[in-house]
Amino acid sequence: MNFKEAVKRSLQIRQAYHQLEKQYHGSEWSVAEDALAFLTDAALVGRLSMAQQERWPTGDNPEAELTHKIGESIWWLIILAERMGIDSNEALEQFLASKEKQFF
Repeated sequence: MNFKEAVKRSLQIRQAYHQLEKQYHGSEWSVAEDALAFLTDAALVGRLSMAQQERWPTGDNPEAELTHKIGESIWWLIILAERMGIDSNEALEQFLASKEKQFF
């Protein structure tokens, strides 16, 4: 899958969640609420990383949970960027180019 396709699919999924938010809460989540959801999932990546490395007790399959949460965290970053008018593809390109210039 290319990055543009990932962004498109991510936005479609987020729209489905917006519909659920409207149904259950009367309005869509704000950007701040999305950011908090991302931070919660990012924290779980940390905890599940510890579990995967056998440094923290957790459920039966921390690797599967970790894989899911890493994917979900990437998804949240795409959503946050797009909601704030930042091209996530361009943001990643600029970051990588900056680091390549710094190190290579």
